[in-house]
Amino acid sequence: MTKLHTVTLIPGDGIGPEITRAVTRVLHAANAPLVWEEQAAGAAVLETEGSVLPQRVLDSIAKNGVALKGPITTPIGKGFRSVNVALRKALDLYACVRPAKTLPGVKSRYTGVDLVIVRENTEDLYAGLERKIDEDTAESIKRITRGASERIARYAFAYAVQNGRKKVTAVSKANICKFSDGLFLEAVRKVAQEYPQIAYEEVLVDNLCMQLVINPENYDVLVLPNLYGDIVSDLAAGLTGGLGVAPGANIGQKAAVFEAVHGSSPALAGQQKANPTALLLSACLMLRHLGETACAQKIEAALLQTLQEGETLTFDLGGHASTDEFAQAVIAHL
Repeated sequence: MTKLHTVTLIPGDGIGPEITRAVTRVLHAANAPLVWEEQAAGAAVLETEGSVLPQRVLDSIAKNGVALKGPITTPIGKGFRSVNVALRKALDLYACVRPAKTLPGVKSRYTGVDLVIVRENTEDLYAGLERKIDEDTAESIKRITRGASERIARYAFAYAVQNGRKKVTAVSKANICKFSDGLFLEAVRKVAQEYPQIAYEEVLVDNLCMQLVINPENYDVLVLPNLYGDIVSDLAAGLTGGLGVAPGANIGQKAAVFEAVHGSSPALAGQQKANPTALLLSACLMLRHLGETACAQKIEAALLQTLQEGETLTFDLGGHASTDEFAQAVIAHL
């Protein structure tokens, strides 16, 4: 008898519920052995529960060990703190994994891009250690620790081994941030010695950004501190067609959250224009994490066939299909 995996499902807000519904339809049609435990979070529950991330959501993820999450709105410069940041901190989801791979049928300036960004997720400037000194001055503290740096480095090298990757590139700005980024590099170098079968190199983040838009095929696995990882992962998504086709995962020792990395696009909510590809690819990452590789491969093949045929594409990909119509096309190719 097939083992069923109970997964926390967070539909999100904005376009989140639409793309989540489309993705769960595809998973159901593919006979993915999943049972959903749905949990609302974000702006929709703030008024009723007094929090955008109620404890029940964290308890559900901690119990099940895995979650699939739609996008949730985060106000810029005001309002509540990012639910994504809060989730990562509360569950110690220390590794953000962002594959970037060119897809057939998705317009891009590049071909042959196939890289993975492994971003440290718990410290750096994202630790929220900032203060306002006076009306005209504010400061943020960039905190890098040896423990967190070694942990993310070990994850990156282990990922490379497990997935047949050949090279890990450590990214920093150690020529300027000599103590903090210098410590990060020191930690990665130590771990690199444990994996002689994986090529290792270092690059400054500004040079990396230039190199990625010239020769992105030269890179394989990138390991970065939090801030650089956030920026470079979106740059890499731009190499392969944009955030609408970019999957993501946040992984810790005891839990993992898989999510579309794009925003919630409140202006498009309810219009059936959103592309569910990013969340569907994230769900495939989740299936692999759960050991359901065959099911993930089946869904990915159906998705790639749908994209390559180009007959049922959403608006962002140059087509006219609705969110549900796109999902139905993927189901037809299963």
